[in-house]
Amino acid sequence: MYPITYITDCFDGNARARLSTRIGALFGQSPTIVAADGPDPETFAALTLLDCLLATSALGEDGHPTITLLNIAPRDGVWPNGVPFGYFWYGEHLVATTFNARVLSLVRRELGIDRVYVTDIREAVTAAGFPPAEIDKIAGTQFRSLWYLPLLAKWVADGRTVPAVETAVPELDDEDPVVAVVDNFGNCKLDRDLGLAPGDVVTVAQSKDVTCYPHLTAVPRNSPGIIPGSSGTGFTELVIRGGSAASAFGLQPGDPVSVSVAEKVA
Repeated sequence: MYPITYITDCFDGNARARLSTRIGALFGQSPTIVAADGPDPETFAALTLLDCLLATSALGEDGHPTITLLNIAPRDGVWPNGVPFGYFWYGEHLVATTFNARVLSLVRRELGIDRVYVTDIREAVTAAGFPPAEIDKIAGTQFRSLWYLPLLAKWVADGRTVPAVETAVPELDDEDPVVAVVDNFGNCKLDRDLGLAPGDVVTVAQSKDVTCYPHLTAVPRNSPGIIPGSSGTGFTELVIRGGSAASAFGLQPGDPVSVSVAEKVA
């Protein structure tokens, strides 16, 4: 039995019910479904996937293998019926995912995951021995993340051979830092470590000077601060202790954050 997490932009009640039931029928247990919502689901999914994989380390014991499914599949016309699905391993942990460069950008940069085994739905389902009518249904459905992605995860987890092409994950240009996640406290988790040190004063969004602190409790109450956050490999976080940085700075996921060092406090 594998612990299963499913990060998806198909998260309404009807979708959750179908996903939970189908995965339960395949694996004998239902997944934890994580909604990739908000204005930039790709950035949210990228950081959440990285955090899920990092959470499997430093257990103090061997731990158990996990499965993470990820579906962020814009129908942008580049691929027939949406982007393809693939898989990769992080140690003993399996990730079955849409082949989406933005979604995979952080595991590429932080974990060195630069190859994904990309599959063709029709080819994979045909190789699995499905009858023609079911092959057509699974390959042509609008809800591929229901009908195909759980099958792919199950086949790979079971060690079955799945036709796939090892494909490089595109390396994206290093753009300005962006807000990847706004947590329930209003803290803005950026998509990288800005390399700041306690005492640095930075100008955020060309408007406010903010001091870097070593941790949240060092930030004065009701004041903004920059700290090493809880996500990624110590990614920078913009906070207001006792308040919402997202509201104060007018930020939401996907927004670029212009940060420049204003001065160094001795």
